[in-house]
Amino acid sequence: MTSNDTLQLATFAGGCFWCMVKPFDELPGIVSVVSGYTGGHTENPTYEEVGSETTGHREAVQIVYDPELFPYERLLDIYWQLIDPTDDGGQFMDRGHSYTPAIFIHNEEQRKQAELSKERLKASKRFKAPIVTPILPAAPFYPAEAEHQHYYRTHPLDYKLYQKGSGRDDFTALHWNSREDKKRLRGKLTELQYEVTQNKGAEPAYQNAYWDHFEEGLYTDVISGDPLFSSAAKFDSGTGWPSFTGPVEEGIIRREADYSGGQVRTVLRSRLSGAYLGYLTFDGPEPAKQHYHIYSAALLFVPKAELEDRGLGRYVRL
Repeated sequence: MTSNDTLQLATFAGGCFWCMVKPFDELPGIVSVVSGYTGGHTENPTYEEVGSETTGHREAVQIVYDPELFPYERLLDIYWQLIDPTDDGGQFMDRGHSYTPAIFIHNEEQRKQAELSKERLKASKRFKAPIVTPILPAAPFYPAEAEHQHYYRTHPLDYKLYQKGSGRDDFTALHWNSREDKKRLRGKLTELQYEVTQNKGAEPAYQNAYWDHFEEGLYTDVISGDPLFSSAAKFDSGTGWPSFTGPVEEGIIRREADYSGGQVRTVLRSRLSGAYLGYLTFDGPEPAKQHYHIYSAALLFVPKAELEDRGLGRYVRL
C-alpha cells in the first residue's frame, strides 16, 4: 500500500514532453506523470510562450512516485534511454532551449544519485561525444494545458507518427541495443534464455524448469530481476509451460500484436527489459479467463523465504 508520506517528486526535461510520459506511466509505484514547463523566469507560461524561447522554460515531466516501489535510480535508468545526452541544443528534430534535456533534483539524495548515474554513463563510453545533460535544482513547475497531458493516449496516431518521425526510436535502438549490449547479454544468459527472450524462441513443453513448479514465491524477469508473476496466480494449464492468471503489477507487462507465423497473437514482454515472455490467450480460469502463457527460460524463481533478502518483501502478502 502506498502512503502519501512516502511519495516523492522527480522532474525530467527530455525534449518534447509528448514523448516523455509513456515510458514512465503506469509502472509500479508511479502515481502520476504530468507534462509541464519548468526552469524559466515567467509564471504560468503557455505552450506558445515556451515555444517562442522567451521564457527560459523547458518542456518537462514531473513524476509522483513511491521510492519503495520504484526507486529514483531506476527512473534515471529510464530517463537516459529516452534522450540524446550529448545534445545541448535541443532533442532530435526539436531545436531550441525549451527542448534541451535536464535533470531537476528535489533533494540532496537525488543529486547524489543523478551525479553517480551520469558518471556511470560517461564511464560506459556508450556515447563518443561528451555527456552534457545538466543536473539542476528543481524550480517551480507549471502543468501544461490539458491537450498536452498523456498525449500518447488522447492522440495515439499523432503520437506514434511523431515518436517515429522525431528519430527517438532509431536513436535508442542504435545506442541501447548495440552489438556490445547483445554480447554482454549473451554472456549473462544461457543459449536457451537468450533465444527465448531476444528472438521469441520457444522451449520444449514439459521439459522446462517451471511447468510443474508450484512452490510459494515470485517469478522474476531473468534479465532485470523485475517481479512479474506470483505463485498465487499460477495454475496448471495442461500445456507443459508455466501459466498464470495475471501479473503482480499490470504496468510491468507490455502487450504487443504479433502477426508472424500466419496467426494473430498477443505477445507479452517484460516492459523494462524488453524480454519476450510468451503470449496471452483467454482459455484460463474463470472469471477473466486470462492465460499468461509464459516460457520458463524468461523467468527466475525467488522462493517466498528469500523475498525479504532480495528486496522484494512487499510481495510476501501475495
